[in-house]
Amino acid sequence: MLAIHPTHPRLLHSQPGAAAVALASVDATIAIGTLVASALCFEGRFDGHYLILALLVFSLTFPGGPGRDRPPAARQIADILLGWAAIVGLLVLLGWASRTLDGFDSRALALWVAVTPLGMIAAHRAVPVLLPRVYASELTQRSAVIAGANDLGRRLAAEIGADPMHGLRFVGYFDDRNASRIAQIRPGQILGPIDQLAEYVKRHHVELIYIALPMASQPRIVRLLEEVHDTTASIYFVPDIFVFDLIQARIDTIGQIPVVAVCESPFYGVNGLVKRASDLLIASAILLLIAPLLAACAVGVRMSSPGPVFFRQRRYGVDGREIVVYKFRTMRVLEDGATVVQATRDDPCVTRFGAFLRRYSLDELPQFVNVLQGRMSVVGPRPHAVAHNEMYRKLIRGYMFRHKVKPGITGLAQVNGFRGETATLERMKGRVEHDLAYLRNWSLLLDLKIIVMTIAVVLRSENAY
Repeated sequence: MLAIHPTHPRLLHSQPGAAAVALASVDATIAIGTLVASALCFEGRFDGHYLILALLVFSLTFPGGPGRDRPPAARQIADILLGWAAIVGLLVLLGWASRTLDGFDSRALALWVAVTPLGMIAAHRAVPVLLPRVYASELTQRSAVIAGANDLGRRLAAEIGADPMHGLRFVGYFDDRNASRIAQIRPGQILGPIDQLAEYVKRHHVELIYIALPMASQPRIVRLLEEVHDTTASIYFVPDIFVFDLIQARIDTIGQIPVVAVCESPFYGVNGLVKRASDLLIASAILLLIAPLLAACAVGVRMSSPGPVFFRQRRYGVDGREIVVYKFRTMRVLEDGATVVQATRDDPCVTRFGAFLRRYSLDELPQFVNVLQGRMSVVGPRPHAVAHNEMYRKLIRGYMFRHKVKPGITGLAQVNGFRGETATLERMKGRVEHDLAYLRNWSLLLDLKIIVMTIAVVLRSENAY
């Protein structure tokens, strides 16, 4: 569903201005614009409840907008419709819980819900075509040189050339090696040795300098910085730690000392508050709606076989801390020791009623209580038994990174075919790859999409046994 990009996005700096802002906020602009038009059309005013709704829509849609990778038209349309359905569903849930739905004209809301995705689809197809033409203009591009024609420098140059939305024009490299000794370098791309960079920048009015030298070359880097201090170019250091696969990498400061986050949770600062608030709201609303279903499931488990209604199993939570997860009991045995065997298709240990619960993931419903407790999240990497964690952390590189966030009732892996048993190491690797992609690409809108997709997956009963 989501591509995994090992290159850190902050290595590149897009052209500032109204065009870039419009690109980043296209979904929010269209959603609020159509809301204003619909309200004025049917009520002749835009105030009160509509203003509050506009703020909610802005907070949910602003992180969207067309990405740098333009998917096929059918996939893009499906993503837009799915994302809009998730947003509308959450807004209806909020309106129902706060009893504010009656404050809106139903005709205005119907028109808004119908027209907004059409506008988003049109914008997502048009904006990536029109904006690159603006950014490709020499009037808007800034010239850039790279100190270091190593692997990292060449990757950076490729990123600059691949997307005109960066608003950059790559001029060439400065490297002390001869061009004939450097692979994948075209004639003329080496502009000279590093000690000539400062003079070249001043003479040709180069606007950006990217230093991609290895950190082991500290004396050369210090000398280069001294030489370019009397230029007007912006200077960026590209540390070679970015050649590794990073999780939520970013630059931060402690006092006046800059630090680089190599592996961090996406729920840092305000994002953590947003995630927790959405968990509490969604879990509370769902538990209220499914209370009769929970009671029916509990009675069914009790009557179908001897044993407790709930199954409590130890799992790893955020930062690898041990938690207890609740499920409706679906098996005749309760495994929670050093060895845990995953349920398989037609497993004789699964009760008949338990098979029904597992088929539609009803056995997972008590975990919404875990969400209210703060042990789990509605969306996140699925928690594995402690025994499985101890086994796979030795077999899969980066496996424990998935514990940088709270485990979820559903996740990106589960809606992409990795629900249920992971019978092979390759399937577990696939699940972990999707979990790490979720950490890299998290947004509230992505959570809403996953929730909507989970409903479709459960109804199809994919890989459930």
